[in-house]
Amino acid sequence: MDSSTQITALIVLTVVAGIFSQVLAKWLRLPSIVLLLLSGILLGPSGLGLLHPTLLGDGLEVLVPLCVALILFEGGLNLDLSRTNQDLTGSLWKLITLGAVITLVGAALASHWLGEFPWQIAWLYASLVIVTGPTVVGPLLKQVGVQRKLAFILEGEGVLIDPIGAIVAVVVLNVVLQQDMGWAAIAINVIERVGIGIAIGLGGGWLLSQFLRRAKFLSEELRNLMVLAVLWGLFLLSQRLMSESGLLTAVLLGTSLRLAEVPGERLLRRFKGQLSTLAISVLFVLLAADLSVASMLELGWSGVATVLCLIFLVRPLGVWLCTWGSDLTWQQKTFLSWIAPRGIVAASVASLFSISLTNAGMSGGDAIKALVFLTILMTVFLQGLTAKVVAEQLQVRAQETTGVLIVGCNPLSILLAEHLRDRGEVVTMIDSNPESCKQARQKHFPVFCSSALDTEILQEAGMTRLGTFLAMTSNTEVNAILAQRAIEEFHPPRVLAALASEDDRLGIGRAFQAQVAVKDWNEYISDSTFRTGEVILEGPRYHLQVEHIRALMHSGKLLPLLIERTEGLRVVPAGEEWQAGDRLIYVLHTPKPHALPAALTSEWRISQTQIEPVLIPPAA
Repeated sequence: MDSSTQITALIVLTVVAGIFSQVLAKWLRLPSIVLLLLSGILLGPSGLGLLHPTLLGDGLEVLVPLCVALILFEGGLNLDLSRTNQDLTGSLWKLITLGAVITLVGAALASHWLGEFPWQIAWLYASLVIVTGPTVVGPLLKQVGVQRKLAFILEGEGVLIDPIGAIVAVVVLNVVLQQDMGWAAIAINVIERVGIGIAIGLGGGWLLSQFLRRAKFLSEELRNLMVLAVLWGLFLLSQRLMSESGLLTAVLLGTSLRLAEVPGERLLRRFKGQLSTLAISVLFVLLAADLSVASMLELGWSGVATVLCLIFLVRPLGVWLCTWGSDLTWQQKTFLSWIAPRGIVAASVASLFSISLTNAGMSGGDAIKALVFLTILMTVFLQGLTAKVVAEQLQVRAQETTGVLIVGCNPLSILLAEHLRDRGEVVTMIDSNPESCKQARQKHFPVFCSSALDTEILQEAGMTRLGTFLAMTSNTEVNAILAQRAIEEFHPPRVLAALASEDDRLGIGRAFQAQVAVKDWNEYISDSTFRTGEVILEGPRYHLQVEHIRALMHSGKLLPLLIERTEGLRVVPAGEEWQAGDRLIYVLHTPKPHALPAALTSEWRISQTQIEPVLIPPAA
């Protein structure tokens, strides 16, 4: 068999093994990375001998960086730092700065004292395991289904720490190879790489977003491929200017496109997600096949002890110090401490370092690669296979049927979403208007901006795990169609829509009341001629309270938003039969006191200082 046929067989077998491993992992509900590593080792020289990555020669060194750049770009494209509060964002930044330093120092000490590595090799190993990796963390979190704040921190750490860790690793390698390198040279080395990555990533992202906004002539397919070409072009430019600056460029290019909200962003993320899955499948199989199991066994118990120290001591220390003073519970901090599997960046850079050390005539390259892969295997298997059990024991999994998905980012829906969030509910919003999406994002809501509400965007927005679907655009016919689609495709526990009073479609609950249209309430809120409040329906005056509420509703002055009972909080459906003890959250149209119904004018004046001046009638 000639070399070209062997390489073709290698590529085909790698793709087949990678994709089938992904499919099998999905069926068995296991982390895909576990089966990818197993298949690579099984098919490689240490197993059946069917895969020989060495046939690619220098091609492996070319393939790995391009695929890693694609994976990190996709991670940056999905990363939305505006979705959460400053407390969580602060914890995230501490993890990728202070946490990286703690991991670097802790891993170096562990590998030197427990692994018996020389200091130079110990520091190199420590620099390689700073990273966690979105290639492992992302699929793992999707399978486990943890709380939103934990997913935000872990996904953000995985995306942002990869380029930072790669830069630190290259600097450490340069220090090892050039032992007379001073502190000033080290600082300049880091600043140059970070500066180039930031400048090209953000600058290129801004130029690309401007072009995409104006290039109406491009088809969706060509638009996606052009973004891929620009990504690899900017990555190459960064790498030519300064090695390992390209990874930071890739992340920031994706993040800048996300922030720019370019047209067709959802389709772009879908396309890049598919390419990223293919890249992960190929890379993990190839790198695992290239691993020598014998070299890992030679590490002995000292290598195992080094990794265990990294898992049980170094990582928890970093997490608890970086989240000190945050509102995270001890259960959430414990879960963050447990989830730090290493991924493709650690594996790929370790392979390149092994070659660099060998070419420089230094020993230890194979040992570093073996210890890094042992770290990957142990963290992936130990943490990946137990993540779901640990999340359940710590009670940090997301509730399967709570939260609300609201279609329509208008003033009324944003007001409703704020009240839901203030009471602990998860809220996700969808709209087709970029300006409306921007207004909702300014309130720090997760927003999906899409021109078409199809099955894919609903799944992406979390329809399968949210309990209520609420369509409240200004168009009642659109609301009915969207609600019907949600019922047919997802069967959520509750489906509500702002409908016309005569609309009585099967299976769709009518939200709110039909006396005043949603667009009118949007005008009231935009003009600030409203106030919100709440009232508890209780006591001997319960019937009088309900009577006054109904009167204000029929006059178009009051709109009940939420009702809170012992069994929970929910959006008020039309025709709701209220009960004694209900807490009603409402919005009231109050242009001027004299504009209220005549029967209520004196009541308004008398009860001006009370919490509920309109809803509580005067004493008999």
